[in-house]
Amino acid sequence: MIGRRNKDSGDTSTLVRNARKTFAAGLLGAGALSGFISLLQLTVPLFMLQVHDRVLSSQSLDTLRMLIIIAAGALALYGILEFVRGLVFQVMGAALVRKLNLPALEAGVRSSLESGSALASETLRDLNDLRSFITSNAISAPLEAIWAPIFLFVLFMLHPLYGLLAVISASILVGLNLLSDLLTRPILKEANAANRENVARIGSTLRHAETIEAMGIMPALAKRWRASQFHANDLMTLGNTRSKAIHAATRSLRFGMQVTVLSLGASLVIRGDATPGTMIAASIIMGRLLMPFDNLTENWRQWVFALAAWKRVRDVMENHSSTRQTIPTPRSEGDLVVDRLVYAAPNTQVPVIKGISFSLQPGEVLGVVGPSAAGKSTLARLLVGALQPTSGGIFLDGHNVYLWERASFGAMVGYLPQSVSLLDGTVRENIARMYEADPRLVIDAARAAGVHEMIGRMPLGYDTPVGDGRYTLSGGQKQRVALARALFGRPRLLVLDEPNANLDTEGETALLQAISSARADGAIVIIIAHRPAIMEAADKILVLQEGRITQFGERTQVVSNIASRLQSKSVAPAITPGEVA
Repeated sequence: MIGRRNKDSGDTSTLVRNARKTFAAGLLGAGALSGFISLLQLTVPLFMLQVHDRVLSSQSLDTLRMLIIIAAGALALYGILEFVRGLVFQVMGAALVRKLNLPALEAGVRSSLESGSALASETLRDLNDLRSFITSNAISAPLEAIWAPIFLFVLFMLHPLYGLLAVISASILVGLNLLSDLLTRPILKEANAANRENVARIGSTLRHAETIEAMGIMPALAKRWRASQFHANDLMTLGNTRSKAIHAATRSLRFGMQVTVLSLGASLVIRGDATPGTMIAASIIMGRLLMPFDNLTENWRQWVFALAAWKRVRDVMENHSSTRQTIPTPRSEGDLVVDRLVYAAPNTQVPVIKGISFSLQPGEVLGVVGPSAAGKSTLARLLVGALQPTSGGIFLDGHNVYLWERASFGAMVGYLPQSVSLLDGTVRENIARMYEADPRLVIDAARAAGVHEMIGRMPLGYDTPVGDGRYTLSGGQKQRVALARALFGRPRLLVLDEPNANLDTEGETALLQAISSARADGAIVIIIAHRPAIMEAADKILVLQEGRITQFGERTQVVSNIASRLQSKSVAPAITPGEVA
């Protein structure tokens, strides 16, 4: 039994933990560099302190020259360390994408197969957003804030009142940051989720642009989109307004504290408790001390979005990790066995496929028929390992088709889905399944599907680009090219879901010839169709109703059984003999 929870989720958890450790190690290194950078940022205020208190009072140019040399060296080292810290963040971002890119894509594809959403592209977008965040200035603000005690120590050394004022100022800014998080995080999280949902809904709906335009649905859709979009915008506006208000308060407070420390310094100088140099140095150090807390308020929204993106990536990887084998398996010639197969879609209680079992030998052709929503297309996806069974299994030559390593399994299988689509590439690349293949094998597959001459009439023949925004093919042309893709490499298991839905008489004749050739070559062929003509090519018929097998056997015997039932019942059944004759 294959449970819904993936068996190697521990491996995925380890991968996520390793990525987190890599990030933490990089962050620790960047934090250490930030400490040295913070020390070097004292160069300017200490230089001004020495100039005011030593150079101007002693009128010594030699002292000034020495101070300039020391300051120049410190600032050069500051620039180098700042550059190195930027490289550390860049390496961290690249390492995160390199470690998680492929596993996250695979997990997103599997999640998309189960839920029908575009999680694969969303997961990759989240990874890119995380990389952009890591390489941005927003990530460095907390690292600089943790070294604030360095500046506090210097201020206390200059005068205790400077340090006390700095402690009060920093405490107020920290409180404002916490208030900003409390007021904006839930709203921004809800707004981000609403906006992502709106974009996904619009993208999904616009795939039916022809229907929308032809039937005048656009005004109704626009009304719905506007309402949902206004809701997301209102939430985003509210969150941004609160964030900007608090940021404006922190910015005003930071400037005000610099004025305050100058005023305090002036009073201390007048009373003789401090030198003029300390007044200037304290003002600069105070500004540098408060700057990271000010930046935290400004960049907090980026932290909230980055944490949300990481959580989505982690959840997709941990909940949809792969259970596939990684060792390639050689081609086989064995039977296909479906053993007590059960499948229930995620988050549903009623199975779509309910404990079906049957077997086929090489060279046999099975026709699958049944009413709408009987589970035929779901069975097709299970047969090619696109979906994970809830229990039971499908075995080709003794190997579980779901667990099979995908590249070697793909070389064994041809699949023509009900909803035909071509990938972004040339006709040759689509037939070759995007691999660099021998052109003769591509032509052989095209001839087997009866599309060689049709392709030859295209603008660039086999090099004609197809896909989104490319050379437009009709529904029948797409289906025939997709059939050639399914036949590429002489597959041992061929699953065709409504293969003649868009075909004319010529295309259907070519399809029947392709099925006959595959059977003669020893392939197991499974056809899901409604037209009677295509079922004439079947050796056996399987009748599927409500996820269960009601009839299975030789085609003539199944037709005879259905005819007998028709004679004994006055109510017309869901399947008629004409559909399987």
